[in-house]
Amino acid sequence: MESAKTKAHRKSLDKIKLFFLSLANMVSDHVVKLCCDSTTVSSELAKDPRVAPSTIIDRIYGRYPRNRTSSPSTQRQQASTEQQQAALKCGKWGPTAPSPLFLQAFADALNCLDADAQSGVVSPPLMGSHGTAPLTVIAPLADAIRHCANLIASAEREVFFVTCSWSPSLAQRLIRGALLELSRRAGTRNQRVKAHFMYDSAGLSNLSDSHARVKQGSYTGKSVGLPAPDEIPNIDLEVMNLHTIPLGTLHSKFCVVDGKYAAIMSNNMADNDNMEMMVHLEGPIVESVRDAAIITWYEQLKEAPTAADNAAPTSLNSEPAPNGTLKPDEALQAVTEIHGSTDGTAPVLSVHTPDEPHFDSHIADEILRVQGNYHPRPGESFVAAANRVLNLAIKTPIPPTGPDFTEQDQMTPYIETTTQQAVPMALVSRPPYGRFSSKNANVPQNEAWLSLIRNAKRDIFIQTPDLNAAPLLPEIVAALNRGVETTIYTCFGYNDLGEMIPGQGGTNDQVAMSLLASLPADSGHPARSLLHFHNYVGKDQDHPIHQSFKARSCHIKLLIVDGSVGIQGSGNQDTQSWFHSQEVNVMIDSSDICEKWRACIDRNQNTKHFGRVADDGVWRDADGKPGAGYMGDPGPVTGLFKGVVGMFMKMEGLGGLR
Repeated sequence: MESAKTKAHRKSLDKIKLFFLSLANMVSDHVVKLCCDSTTVSSELAKDPRVAPSTIIDRIYGRYPRNRTSSPSTQRQQASTEQQQAALKCGKWGPTAPSPLFLQAFADALNCLDADAQSGVVSPPLMGSHGTAPLTVIAPLADAIRHCANLIASAEREVFFVTCSWSPSLAQRLIRGALLELSRRAGTRNQRVKAHFMYDSAGLSNLSDSHARVKQGSYTGKSVGLPAPDEIPNIDLEVMNLHTIPLGTLHSKFCVVDGKYAAIMSNNMADNDNMEMMVHLEGPIVESVRDAAIITWYEQLKEAPTAADNAAPTSLNSEPAPNGTLKPDEALQAVTEIHGSTDGTAPVLSVHTPDEPHFDSHIADEILRVQGNYHPRPGESFVAAANRVLNLAIKTPIPPTGPDFTEQDQMTPYIETTTQQAVPMALVSRPPYGRFSSKNANVPQNEAWLSLIRNAKRDIFIQTPDLNAAPLLPEIVAALNRGVETTIYTCFGYNDLGEMIPGQGGTNDQVAMSLLASLPADSGHPARSLLHFHNYVGKDQDHPIHQSFKARSCHIKLLIVDGSVGIQGSGNQDTQSWFHSQEVNVMIDSSDICEKWRACIDRNQNTKHFGRVADDGVWRDADGKPGAGYMGDPGPVTGLFKGVVGMFMKMEGLGGLR
């Protein structure tokens, strides 16, 4: 038996050990210093707009070593109050009070800056911030871009628009029309506006430099379709192509206007069948998104904005600009007008199209206009109205197979997500990494995702086109074994051929089978019953449709943990997004916003009702048959062959899968 003296000695040693562990668990002094510095890339550019952002980045952060292949496991630390308190020092939280769950995820994301101060694609002082999200879009791609078009048309000084794939499409024509309208408005004010557009179109020009300016003859051609200078005489437009050879895709998708408004989105510029998600941000967080845009641009900005041009609003309570803050009372009025009539007399405004533009001056007006397109026309049921809208972007329309629903359950593409006060927010992103390896894993995006899942206490919700990132899957299993209910929505067959390539992680079907197989089936182990794995089902359907049919697919990227902290943006839960592509995501600390997101996700699709896979991980119909297009597990040899085919199909213009 242990003597009393020995026990006391051991307890003293344990206390000393805990003390030193708590010190180790704190965000490093180096990172705190980085985040508390007042100098940022955007603030330095404002002082001298003639300097290239790359020069500023090197001046501020070039003196710090960059270890882009550091192991995340050597940086990860146990959740602790000390870590959270250190993280609290590292953000511009304003009047908000971040939750422990949010702060821990932010702390884990911050720890990546020790190895690489540039891993967040934002100046460290701007990584943590606060703001509002008055509008969320959960809708087909074109409706997401309609909001971008309104934002761009309302610009007074500056536009940054960043996307991945760009192809001739309704989306492209909407943005072109917005630039034409912007030039017209700027002309009436006798002003000029700077517009900076970026997309990824890997080519020979990227061999020598990942950033390649696109010449006028190229960006005005059929494949891009942006206006020529003589069509927009009051806009200084420049276009950049960004790709880090071979695998470092520009996968970010966001828009910033005048340093006042930002939209973080999941969608590319294409015609496809995807359901997408966009969040409109206002307040100080927009400064962070603009800083990320400048860092992404990297090269000198032609016709660079002056410091005075870039002055952002100093208060969230300042008078909103025309497309500005949707106040709670205005949001309630918009929703009341939408749902206030059951006799078909609800206001229906004409759809905004390139040929018949209807630009709105306020978010509340946008909500009303877009919602009107989802209302049944005379003699049309609610499910038929949803079917009509979801068929607009596809080449071969399909009939509805799902049940009808009531007006209260109809799709709501634009929802107000206004909060009475600002809420904590953070950018959790990652830079591009072109090499053939999975070593660039220690980045804020990945560590924030993992931290939330690792510290979940009640429930996890994930919607993603693909789910196969190797570091993620064991954390999901661990959460289930802790008793955390986990719901996963993926897209049936999304990029199956590409995901079959060895090293890519496998298809969604393969991952579902693997996850369920790893969980004991007996009643004494409830983990299996806590996993709800679904394939996306369109609002008008009663079954998932394989992505290869290009009829009903989902491209939303969203993680919500414990109903209170959410991460939304461009990052998929797949190997490419985890290790190679540049991504920009926003983490939001608000149970009110997360609740509205979650409700709208299930209202705008039938995934919850008809998409759940069977006990073996395969979705089956009432007769027990897998869905059309199901590829099963092809094995390594067949998978390699099909994967090579998939690589070619994924090239620009053939898939739009990015």
